[in-house]
Amino acid sequence: MSAGRTAHGGRTVRIGLTGPIGCGKSTVTAWLGELGAVVIDADGVAREVTEPGAPGLAAVADAFGPEIVREDGSLDRAALGRIVFADSEALARLEAIVHPAVRPVIVERMAEASRAGAPAVVVEAIKLVDGGLAALCDEVWLVTCEADQQLARLLGRGADRADAEARIAAQSDIVDRLTPAATRIIDTSGSASRARLRVKAAFRAALGHEAP
Repeated sequence: MSAGRTAHGGRTVRIGLTGPIGCGKSTVTAWLGELGAVVIDADGVAREVTEPGAPGLAAVADAFGPEIVREDGSLDRAALGRIVFADSEALARLEAIVHPAVRPVIVERMAEASRAGAPAVVVEAIKLVDGGLAALCDEVWLVTCEADQQLARLLGRGADRADAEARIAAQSDIVDRLTPAATRIIDTSGSASRARLRVKAAFRAALGHEAP
């Protein structure tokens, strides 16, 4: 296949990227951006649709009470997090509000990337599969790493051990549950340089280019 052409007939390749906390999703996404992909962060879009004045914020406040809105009118994400991460039903209620607002923004940005002729567009989302965004993608990449390295990375970000272990435990089934949906599994264990080479190889393969 000639350079500049992709495995999808020359159109923009749509990659969905997901995986457990601490395994390097954002790092992998940044590397893909450096390789020429347009990056869409679903969490970032979720923040946009719940900014002051956005309908999403009003809906969240109606559902969870005015105490999750700060005096300046912005969403108190820490307060909201304390509610939803301790209550699966509350989390599902929040997702039912936010996901429908996020999806059309992501769809439009994917279309913009395609119109601009980008070689690939990457959607990073923890709820990529559960939220239905995987259906928009040509490939689903599941980012994983060894458990000891996952914990070390969280601790390196400043998390205390109890909180880090609780967050990891809460997502303990993600890899097993999402592996059947994954086109590629990207293992970021080991050195960053080796992980970056694996990402570059996977990206070239997704675009249909010969291995370097």
